Amino acid sequence: MSMQSTNTADAVRTRGLSIEAASLSLGDGSSSVQALDAVSLHVQPGELVAVVGPSGAGKSSLLAVAGALASPDSGRVSVNGIDLSGLGKAAKARFRLENIGFVFQSGNLIPALTAAEQLELVHRMAKMPGAFNAHELLDAMGMGHKLKSRPDQLSGGERQRLKLAAQMAEKGDVYVLDEPTTGLHLADVQQLLGLLDRLVDSGKSVIVIEHHQAVMAHADWIIDMGPGAGHDGGRIVFEGTPADLVAGKSTLTGEHLAAYVGG
Repeated sequence: MSMQSTNTADAVRTRGLSIEAASLSLGDGSSSVQALDAVSLHVQPGELVAVVGPSGAGKSSLLAVAGALASPDSGRVSVNGIDLSGLGKAAKARFRLENIGFVFQSGNLIPALTAAEQLELVHRMAKMPGAFNAHELLDAMGMGHKLKSRPDQLSGGERQRLKLAAQMAEKGDVYVLDEPTTGLHLADVQQLLGLLDRLVDSGKSVIVIEHHQAVMAHADWIIDMGPGAGHDGGRIVFEGTPADLVAGKSTLTGEHLAAYVGG
């Protein structure tokens, strides 16, 4: 292999989100739990990765590490080749603001602001240059008619779409979502999948914790944590495509997904 092709391959590997042998313990003494046990993964630009597994298996800890909200006890986390362990507290906070978008089950929306005002505030806080058209972004989300609606005037699905729109108003390269389908009807789930496709098609690295089989089946890659909860969790028990998970039925999640798709 030539030096030029080697450099090209290295550049591809450094793009996106990389977690290498990350371990994280929670609690002290006898109550300490190994939330992550030497976990490694890579989310490339333009890829949707679903993190699945039983409650307490380490999914939220993995998401916290991926989003630079928690630092692993050992291992390495990098975004586009930048090692986050080398950043101080203030620098890491600025990096999160500029590079990582979050959508949590709750929060992210200000009750007194309309949908348009939510997006305009995010745009101003991110200090992004150029004009910003909240109506255009809400239109793309199928919410152009909700421009002046406050969060309490929106359905659960509309609130989730607005949270995602707020993150799309920023300039992040990595998007971290915590069970975005919680409480959504099937039609809302399908719309959410379309929005995730929009992020992926624009070259973003998207990692999402999910229990909904429609999201799992839609993902490019699945990380199944387990095999159980607490002391029995913190490890990757399967990684691969949804088709591979269904074909193998090697985990409980694989069995459930196989039943969903009729495998």
